[in-house]
Amino acid sequence: MQLPPESRRLVLLALAKESEQERDSPMEYAQNQLRSLCAERGLNWDSMSEDERESFIDDLVHEDR
Repeated sequence: MQLPPESRRLVLLALAKESEQERDSPMEYAQNQLRSLCAERGLNWDSMSEDERESFIDDLVHEDR
């Protein structure tokens, strides 16, 4: 059985919205993890500049230096 065009459109919109939420979720999770790591070190992720964030992440990646 095929859905009428309007029903198909609603299903596609619902799937697209679900996909968008799934795509955003890992980024939000990562940012929350970074916020926690910053807080442990007395830093505030939200007030950091882009350069400071990049430097912080670089330091995390190379902690074993």
